[in-house]
Amino acid sequence: MALLPIRTYPDPVLRQRCARIESFDEALRRLAADMIETMHVAPGVGLAAPQVGVPLRLTVVDPTGGKDAQAIRVLVNPQIVASSGNQVDSEGCLSLPDFSDKVERPERVTLVASDLEGRPFELSGEGFLARILCHEVDHLDGVLFVDRLRGLRRERARRHLKRLLRKGETAECVAES
Repeated sequence: MALLPIRTYPDPVLRQRCARIESFDEALRRLAADMIETMHVAPGVGLAAPQVGVPLRLTVVDPTGGKDAQAIRVLVNPQIVASSGNQVDSEGCLSLPDFSDKVERPERVTLVASDLEGRPFELSGEGFLARILCHEVDHLDGVLFVDRLRGLRRERARRHLKRLLRKGETAECVAES
């Protein structure tokens, strides 16, 4: 397994709608294993393929943050098919360093996905797991959690993104010289 570099805003891959996975092969299994390792080292509770520069509909989640290997889920081509209730809680993202804010999400969600062998399954979650699932599926559609903010929270996020953009431009200038 290998640690993968996590892409940060303003990397354009974070705004792409990801392609469906059609090939359930060793390369996909290796990518998923690398993503799990990267997620745990980061540390995080979810990681989507575009966050490591791969525009495919793959995400890994672990609501225990690496404490329970049985809790790890690999979701290929996930799609939320039902949601209910509301919750508001703080959310952050490995691709938006040093920023978090309160985001409204469904309290309960159900999604359909495939495993690494291509077998379909259904997964339901509530509370924290529902929040993670929504956040990661958003990544596969090119949506960042800051896009879900409103009012003053959205303005605060916009200022933070501008700072990240300036940092990214500075890093590119340094890399080119």
